[in-house]
Amino acid sequence: MTDRNRLSPGDSAPDFTLPDSAGNTVSLSDFRGQSVVVYFYPAAGTPGCTKQACDFRDNLAQLNDAGYQVLGISPDKPEKLATFVENEKLTFPLLADPDKTVLTEWGAFGEKKNYGRIVQGVIRSTFVVDPEGTIAVAQYNVRATGHVAKLLRDLKLAS
Repeated sequence: MTDRNRLSPGDSAPDFTLPDSAGNTVSLSDFRGQSVVVYFYPAAGTPGCTKQACDFRDNLAQLNDAGYQVLGISPDKPEKLATFVENEKLTFPLLADPDKTVLTEWGAFGEKKNYGRIVQGVIRSTFVVDPEGTIAVAQYNVRATGHVAKLLRDLKLAS
């Protein structure tokens, strides 16, 4: 993964239309005029991804009250996402990108280190898209645990 494949603050957020866990289509452009947190994670139901999703769920009211919507994207199929949403009582859209097109466009799929080896995979990443559709925050290789608390601090929503 080279830095030139990555998005940076000031870049236009690539639009996408993906199915959610219920099979409805969701587009980034649906949220124009609002701030959106878009986060990419490797796999629904795994320990780290569950921790991260539950952290977003548990802080969703604070994010929503500050004007932020949350969208999670993984290469999982909608059926697996539906099970994840139900099991964890998630209250924000999870979107399916099984062909990894959106993951790749956003620089969230590619080479990464996993236990010291270089592999192809999902790069856990979080972005904040402003109401005009511009990347305001771009964070790659984030940690599953503690990431939402750090994001809240970065957005000046927590101390």
